[in-house]
Amino acid sequence: MLLGYARVSKGDEQANALQARALRTAGCRRIFEEAASGGRWDRPELHRLLDHLREGDTLVVWKLDRLSRSLKDVLHIMERIAEAGAGFRSLTENIDTTTPAGRMMMQMIGSFAEFERAMIRERTSAGLAAARAEGRIGGRRRKLDAAKRREIAESVITGRKSGADMARLYNISQPTVSRIVAAHRRSAA
Repeated sequence: MLLGYARVSKGDEQANALQARALRTAGCRRIFEEAASGGRWDRPELHRLLDHLREGDTLVVWKLDRLSRSLKDVLHIMERIAEAGAGFRSLTENIDTTTPAGRMMMQMIGSFAEFERAMIRERTSAGLAAARAEGRIGGRRRKLDAAKRREIAESVITGRKSGADMARLYNISQPTVSRIVAAHRRSAA
């Protein structure tokens, strides 16, 4: 039996319709669909499909990256498929692991997919490092400018206002006021 697996990334505006149509056209009797990241292992529909595989079945995906974006996971999934006595087909890459050439091709494509992911991770890290070197720090922008932070610290330190009063006045939490006061004391010392 041909069993299909269709996946889109969680939060994407995409739908599984294109993949599901291609899998039905390929002859899949049952299609397991989900919206989850391909880099995550905890995908219930994928595990349900792997548990459902029997000898002679073939797991079919529209494209290899729909199965997983990690070579380690792809190889683990391929082991599970082989242990069940089943095969694997990718429609787009024309991979069929029931043949020796198909098994070799699948391993090569999986390696390229993992290489691409590593390159993206490397470029992201390099971009963040360059931004830090230029003095830009990631995260949310500060709600209060330096003058307001100084006013809060001086008001609390001199006793003109309490931390709770300043928190209400600037619509911030009391722990934030405490951090501002502590930072001001460190910089004054």
